[in-house]
Amino acid sequence: MDRLIFHIDVNSAYLSWSAVENLKNGSSVDLREIPAIIGGDMASRHGIVLAKSIPAKAYKITTGEPVAHALQKYPKLVIVPPNHQLYSEYSHRLMELLKTFSPIIEQVSIDECYMDFTDYIKDYPDPVTAATQIKDTVRNTFGFTVNVGISNNKLLAKMASDFQKPDKVHTLFPKEVPGKMWPLPVRDLFMVGKSAAATLEKLEILTIGDLAHMDIAILESHMKSHGRLIWEFANGIDDSPVQAEESELKGVGNSTTLSRDAETSADAKKVLRGLCDQVASRLKKYGQLAGMISTEIKYATFTNVSHQRQLPNVTDDAATLYHYACLLFDELWNGEPIRLLGVRTSKLTTEPEPIQMSLFDLPKTQREIKADKAAEELRKRFGDEVIKKGFP
Repeated sequence: MDRLIFHIDVNSAYLSWSAVENLKNGSSVDLREIPAIIGGDMASRHGIVLAKSIPAKAYKITTGEPVAHALQKYPKLVIVPPNHQLYSEYSHRLMELLKTFSPIIEQVSIDECYMDFTDYIKDYPDPVTAATQIKDTVRNTFGFTVNVGISNNKLLAKMASDFQKPDKVHTLFPKEVPGKMWPLPVRDLFMVGKSAAATLEKLEILTIGDLAHMDIAILESHMKSHGRLIWEFANGIDDSPVQAEESELKGVGNSTTLSRDAETSADAKKVLRGLCDQVASRLKKYGQLAGMISTEIKYATFTNVSHQRQLPNVTDDAATLYHYACLLFDELWNGEPIRLLGVRTSKLTTEPEPIQMSLFDLPKTQREIKADKAAEELRKRFGDEVIKKGFP
């Protein structure tokens, strides 16, 4: 079975995270929608550009250039100083969310990671659908966007995630390399820096395709082992594994932004049913039982509230999760229109603990057990939406 690797990259991370935080604190201006940068400060005009908005890019402002130069290009540029503690917090929260889709994650910087999805694609119709769900869940949960690149290895997944931005999913499988990657300038290839690009251009190697078809002996004579490495990359060759940190899965959850605001308890609880069904399916996939559940509400005013409670018994049962998610919802909801709903579980374990059973937790009949197994098999084959339980 071929590997399936996703590369997830936050779009203009520092600027996006600062923009989201400003909006949460009541700002009426989204930094992502105006010419703005992260770096230095307005008073000193010192430092370099750490991140830029798309409107700032239109003025040819580039990451890494001095702030003073950026101001010469556009004097009305909005400059926001970096907040590294904030960025670290958003990065941590992002990685914890991504681990609910696949725990095999290699974080390579504060705003990007590789995910090995090989063992988890069976729960989705296809890789693009899975990646799109990940991308949309990040946007709906946090308010910032990511690009997801899809391939059979890390190199091609990373190259794919750098295609058109923001908030996009792109594939770059080996068969797509000639059409999608080879026409690109050689400087766009991962691991080809300014010095390497200058050397390649002297050899009249201008595109990644030129590099892929170059005699490797000539490359090694000019660039030694680095010549072989970038030749392999130009040909889409990369066997490096996703090196996940050894850490336990801490939580499994899901959330969704509603196409229309929910204005009644009944409408909201219909959404909670589907979320609990999906969360239960993932718990089963990971072989986990949840000991804690939380319900999240985002109102139409963008105010967030959430509440959690200990479950009486650890479980992966959708009906049980739904029962307690509704109890939490009833405690939380103030009657205002709802924009987003989320259900998350934590305190995961692989083994049930000795418990005092309640009437709510009576053992299932053989018919119920068989029905659950049949439903789970259908979801694995055709996706989460193919069948849903009718909860009380």
